Amino acid sequence: MKASKSILLGLMFLYWMPAGAADTVKDDRENEGYVTISGIVRDKSDKKALAYANVSVEGSTEGTVTNADGEFTFKVKEPAGDAALEVSYLGYENVRVSLEADGPGRRTIWMTPSARMLGEVVVKGYDPRALVEEAIRKIPENYSLNVDQLTGFYRETARKRQHYINVAEAVVDLRKTSYAKDAGRDQVRILKGRRLLSPKASDTLAVKLLGGPTAAIYMDVVKNPDLLLSPEVLPFYDFYLEEMETIDQRPQYVVGFRPNGTLPYALYYGKFYIDRERLSFTRAEFNLDMSDRQKATAAILRRKPLGLRFKPVEVSYLVDYMDHEGKTYLNYVRNEIRFKCDWRRKLFATNYAVVSEMVVTDIEKATAGIPSREAFGRNEIFSDNAALFFDKDFWGNYNIIEPDESLEKAVGKLMSR
Repeated sequence: MKASKSILLGLMFLYWMPAGAADTVKDDRENEGYVTISGIVRDKSDKKALAYANVSVEGSTEGTVTNADGEFTFKVKEPAGDAALEVSYLGYENVRVSLEADGPGRRTIWMTPSARMLGEVVVKGYDPRALVEEAIRKIPENYSLNVDQLTGFYRETARKRQHYINVAEAVVDLRKTSYAKDAGRDQVRILKGRRLLSPKASDTLAVKLLGGPTAAIYMDVVKNPDLLLSPEVLPFYDFYLEEMETIDQRPQYVVGFRPNGTLPYALYYGKFYIDRERLSFTRAEFNLDMSDRQKATAAILRRKPLGLRFKPVEVSYLVDYMDHEGKTYLNYVRNEIRFKCDWRRKLFATNYAVVSEMVVTDIEKATAGIPSREAFGRNEIFSDNAALFFDKDFWGNYNIIEPDESLEKAVGKLMSR
């Protein structure tokens, strides 16, 4: 079995982070021929906003997700014919929204929870571990065996208590090799990026996330089985069946898992969503096991100032996939690390949170590799490799994750200092 450092994600360290700008790649996408569609996605029954709902152009690989407030902005080429947006969300019926009917502008999209499937989905007779093993066996059949080029939008934020002290964003180019090969062959590079740092002296203890956009490579649990799905790892987990759900109007087995033993490093607990018909992994939600704080700390902390005490609180992961033309592709990843820090002889600890997320906004067949000098490495720090915020039209026609209200306010405050 590989050493824990080679398979654990969300590696980060604490360090003094001086503010300063770096160069960014020029955006060469044309501004003509695009329209902007914006809106908010809500539950039809209780009116609540739905965070991280998938929004895509029907029949294509272009997409984004809603923010924490359920809002989205989507840039599409001038719609033609019956072009439509399709919105999907775990446990809800898909919604199709015509682009031609309303034209560009803001709209509210109402979603209806899926009706529960009853007798036909009784799965108590299934062995949950055997179900997971069969889904693993079918990976070459269900996932792309081509070399694909994924365009994505990446964002990482750091908060001290409730205040943002670091915001960094990028459009990334992700080269995904065949799912018959290991994740170490995949590459990512920054196409365009920006950052904003707090200038306050009290924020000099800043948080840096190691690896940044490479999380999209190593959090892909299907492509990186050493994380949760390798034959060496499976025996250290117990598996159990939960009530079935629907994703994109397709029934899903839900298989929970939890550690049943100990290893030299921290394990995880969570659940897999497995498509009932295709037996493909469509979603994984999992958390780092905090029962041994020393192991949990070793999993995420790489460096800290002398005299600083670090206490992990929660480390959570979400990996979401989408289907297109009979194959399953990576769609969205999210990682949140919450922890407390204090200095020796201080009475109170300070709460911190680091969140990184990436959504795939387009998929094409790869035509060329990423030169090694341009590839972003696991030991690099993205917030050191992006320009400062300066232009509201910075992203041009790239699709992004709309910033939520709290983040917009934080950016405004940081820029005004």
